[in-house]
Amino acid sequence: MKEVNENIDPLFGKKAKDQITGFEGIITGKSVWMYGCNQYCLTPPVDKDGKLPDGKWFDEGRLVVISSSINPESVKAKKNGADWDNMPTPR
Repeated sequence: MKEVNENIDPLFGKKAKDQITGFEGIITGKSVWMYGCNQYCLTPPVDKDGKLPDGKWFDEGRLVVISSSINPESVKAKKNGADWDNMPTPR
């Protein structure tokens, strides 16, 4: 099976800011649309009460990367400790 993060977007894990609202967060998702309106999800840090606010989606042209944050490989997806490289291929 292909590596889970083999084709990971180079923006994942970077801290970005929406130029219109000022909303900031880590880029954790990407949505690619047929007509070119690609969007990225910004996930903010926990709030002062320890609650995790919902991530928000923004058109890619509205975002500016403001810093590096995390390496996506450090949070590589694993399901119940499974070895993704040796998972059977669904038919």
